[in-house]
Amino acid sequence: MADIIKLDANRPLDFDRETVEQAYDRWAPVYDLVFGGVFKKGRNAAIEATNKLGGRVLEVGVGTGISLPLYAPHVRIFGTDISEAMLDKARKRVSEFGLKNVEGLAVMDAEKLEFPDNSFDVVMAQYVVTAVPNPEVALDEFARVLRPGGELIILTRVSADEGIRRFIEQKLQPVVRPLGFRTAEFAWSRYAKWLSGARGMELAERRLIPPLGHFSLVRFRKVDVAKAA
Repeated sequence: MADIIKLDANRPLDFDRETVEQAYDRWAPVYDLVFGGVFKKGRNAAIEATNKLGGRVLEVGVGTGISLPLYAPHVRIFGTDISEAMLDKARKRVSEFGLKNVEGLAVMDAEKLEFPDNSFDVVMAQYVVTAVPNPEVALDEFARVLRPGGELIILTRVSADEGIRRFIEQKLQPVVRPLGFRTAEFAWSRYAKWLSGARGMELAERRLIPPLGHFSLVRFRKVDVAKAA
């Protein structure tokens, strides 16, 4: 864990909101083509878990809206993203598919969500946590806007704590950072540390997702602290 904390503390200052926003603005025209098929299994698994829960859903990092047609009609969705270019494509998709269960789409910082506490039954974040400047701050925000009994569902990269894979991930980091990605800072121990300090949150599920087993579907449940007491 010491290595992970040191790596995070020395995070280059250029990985800020503007860097991420610009990276995803550049990705917008080709995002579906490049990542649509690659992340299809993970996307389907996350949406399936969300549809089973139902209610009001916040999708953080909704991007081009590629997930929006997959939600069940009874699920109400609000989507946010850092990139206006991505949201332009999402709005077109909502119109094209006539998605009346999409409440709204808005540019918003994942670390400063503009919603009251306890606003959503599900908070969904696909491949977002490793792309924001301050992941734990974002996770705290996701938990804050989640209602007691609701779930935070994330699709996320889980990097290696040690070994050759960790070495490769560290070497790749300078290459992928300008693209809006990080490869070496997110071993499971980092998520576990966040969970240990997150009041009222518990792990509901963690399972590997293709491609290559480098990604996981993770479900955190928000406990009703008052009832638990």
